[in-house]
Amino acid sequence: MSNPLNTPELCPQIPRFGSKFSCWLGQKVLQIMGWKFQGEFPCHPKMIIAVAPHTSNVDFVIGLAVAFTLRLKITFFGKHSLFVPPFDRILRYWGGIPVERSKAHGVVDQMAEEMRNASQMILCLSPEGTRSRVEKWRTGFLYIAHKAQVPVCLVAFDYKKKQIELGPVLEIGDDVQRELNRIYRHFSTVHAKFPEQVATIDVPVTGEKD
Repeated sequence: MSNPLNTPELCPQIPRFGSKFSCWLGQKVLQIMGWKFQGEFPCHPKMIIAVAPHTSNVDFVIGLAVAFTLRLKITFFGKHSLFVPPFDRILRYWGGIPVERSKAHGVVDQMAEEMRNASQMILCLSPEGTRSRVEKWRTGFLYIAHKAQVPVCLVAFDYKKKQIELGPVLEIGDDVQRELNRIYRHFSTVHAKFPEQVATIDVPVTGEKD
């Protein structure tokens, strides 16, 4: 059977969502944009997917097309200001959770507990937290992964190769500095849409609620 996008198979343990139409729509978007998958999708019913580099709104379109194509049920954070009628219902239906950055205290512990209690949950996020250049990536997802004892799957959008690169999968320890630098080094070779907005250098990490 033809597989022009190199679409990976998902194991039965992965939470699913969507319909044949949404799957077809996602495939068409990726085909028109010229993107393909590279790698295998890990078989973990609970994990965090860290997508980078994030330098453009186009990344969201690609990410949504990927989720539609794979019929993957994801949970993701979004600015609370986006959750206004009628878009709030759509965003929540797709798995969105509104977060107000000025009141983000407790989100790490809350999400870690939710992941521990869930039988299936794929939390998808961008470590940068914004498409603008930042000198230090957010670390909350690493604390969530460590506290919930779930792995982190790195997913790269490489605009030069037009590839959605799946993996590697990392087990996260309690040394956040070391873990973040491992992730920096992996993404440092990936070509973003706007490379000048990417900062993937080893930097000190402090604080748990980044």
